[in-house]
Amino acid sequence: MSLLTPAHLDGWCLPNRVVLAPTTRARVPGGVPGELQAAYYAQRAGAGLVVTEGTWVSDRAVGFPDVPGIHTEAQVAGWRRVTDVVHALSGRIVVQLWHTGAVSHPGFLGGRRPAGPSAVNPDEPVHTAAGRRPTGVPRALSAAEIRTTIADYGTAAANARRAGFDGVELAANGVYLLAQFLHPRLNRRTDAYGGSPAHRRRLLTEVVDAAAAHGRVGVRLSPWWTGGLFTVDDELRAEYDELVAGLAVDYLHLRGPDAGPDFAAFARYRELFDGPLIVNNGFDRETGDAVIDAGIADAVSYARHFVANPDLVTRFALGHPLETGDPATYYGGGAAGYVEQAAVTPSR
Repeated sequence: MSLLTPAHLDGWCLPNRVVLAPTTRARVPGGVPGELQAAYYAQRAGAGLVVTEGTWVSDRAVGFPDVPGIHTEAQVAGWRRVTDVVHALSGRIVVQLWHTGAVSHPGFLGGRRPAGPSAVNPDEPVHTAAGRRPTGVPRALSAAEIRTTIADYGTAAANARRAGFDGVELAANGVYLLAQFLHPRLNRRTDAYGGSPAHRRRLLTEVVDAAAAHGRVGVRLSPWWTGGLFTVDDELRAEYDELVAGLAVDYLHLRGPDAGPDFAAFARYRELFDGPLIVNNGFDRETGDAVIDAGIADAVSYARHFVANPDLVTRFALGHPLETGDPATYYGGGAAGYVEQAAVTPSR
């Protein structure tokens, strides 16, 4: 078994186990995907599964420039063009649903103060059109706003289905809204959405239920995140164990430690989660094959390698060397570094 063997993930038959990880590229001015995005995802449709860049569930979720949404009819139509092209190339594609919560800026929200679980400054940089800006103290979401947010995710999942996606992935990793509710340093609520670990998990579980009413749902988590208030220590990681053991989703997508592939770390969650597992962060062809051969993961997702090598699956299959991406083209810009593909250099 290897990356290039087929996989059956809870009803999906994938031709290979190489997954395109969600990768923000900030090339969607106005939030409506266009022909550039159709070309970008078409070039990467050879992946066993394509996970799109994070996509806003509502205009209240925005916190990064030139990122697409899936909450207007124009956005649904734009994404339909993308999914039609990917499906025409025999690909499978899910949209990652994103809400930045407290890690946003009034400039994205019509002057409104960002809102999170509690009035605690996450102390994270926000990328704006004018450069990086610090976060401020957010508003605490009211109970009514939490209900609205859950409904936004449900509507986004329904829109995803109308747009032709094969499912959705919930971004509960990193420093954004769903992760904010999981962290006791950020979530100091005393109502049904804060306090105990079970209460802090409630928003994510209710969002899962809202999305699952409209099709397949995956969840992305980062139990090894490091950095400021969002650092996951051993105590919080034990809470992630309980979360993962209770997740009722179609697949789990884990962002691994920054030090590189840690098979033992991933194996911890293989034992806890009764479903398909996708692992990520620092893998190459050899370590990707190895983690699958060891029975620890069902698939491996790649971001940086797919950015520089749209034909990554072909390169893996032929043993061709990989190109290195240009960080100057990662965020923003046009076709350069986005849909331009370097010529394949035969291995020697």
